[in-house]
Amino acid sequence: MYYLGVDLGGTTIKVGLVDENYHILHSISGPTGRERSAEEVLKDMAMLCLEVLKRQGITEKDIHSIGIGSPGIASPEEGVILSSSNLNFNHVDVRKEIQKYIQTDVYVENDANAAALGEVICGAAQGEDNVVVVTLGTGVGGGLVSEGKINRGSFFGAGEIGHQVIRFGDGEPCGCGRKGCFEQYASATALIRQAKAAAHLYPDSKLISLAKEGLIENINAKVVFDAAQAGDETAERVLETYFKYIACGITNIINVLEPSMIVLGGGMSAQKEYLTNPVTKYVQEEMYGGLSLKTKITAATLGNDAGIIGAAFLGTTLK
Repeated sequence: MYYLGVDLGGTTIKVGLVDENYHILHSISGPTGRERSAEEVLKDMAMLCLEVLKRQGITEKDIHSIGIGSPGIASPEEGVILSSSNLNFNHVDVRKEIQKYIQTDVYVENDANAAALGEVICGAAQGEDNVVVVTLGTGVGGGLVSEGKINRGSFFGAGEIGHQVIRFGDGEPCGCGRKGCFEQYASATALIRQAKAAAHLYPDSKLISLAKEGLIENINAKVVFDAAQAGDETAERVLETYFKYIACGITNIINVLEPSMIVLGGGMSAQKEYLTNPVTKYVQEEMYGGLSLKTKITAATLGNDAGIIGAAFLGTTLK
């Protein structure tokens, strides 16, 4: 039996054929074209799914189900995307649209939840029952897995970890409408903003010399880590503050949910122990009542494959 997993993004649709051992056998992608209607986008998605099957020489009858990870809020059992501002989808019956072209079961899930499920199934959190995956990328997302199942909350909106406020009052404005959200301090975007501000104050910093063409505007997250590892004091200070911001949000999560593991995913997870070690240190310092930190903090291992693998097996976790 095979499974189709789809990572539906605002820019790209990625489709992967996954076997029972969680291996992606073949994957392809195409542009989302989010300015188009939902029907057009979903038709293209279905065509990509059919193309993957054709290339692997299998038919719809060999497929258990199609799972789709999408930005926004989704109702998995109904197969409906309730709201997705990144796609301009509003109460879109994804199942109905896909089944116009492929006769198989179709499930939809929030993309961060799908990635969290992937890490639990066969990634960094394999064997763990209660896990929070925190994705540190352009924004900050999250997925909650409780007793091996995705915890969506009562109305499918649980896991918006990036929008807990960690700086009340004078915090950075967030796209959600609030100020001081975790996302505005712990995302890769936030780190880059913080590094550029520091580089303006300290123009001799390696933050500038290591950036492409030696331009402040070309500083990215990797440059900050590279500069710090090269001994640049400005970069080290920027990262220390950044790690403390991450630790603040993670400590809040631990105090509320007490998971056995927190997995740091997204683009920042590529830094592995350079990210997890200092964050773990600062979380320990923040622990309630000075208690010993029992929650393991680790980096994601599946990278961009997590969303496809997690989405592919949505049908098996819902039944």
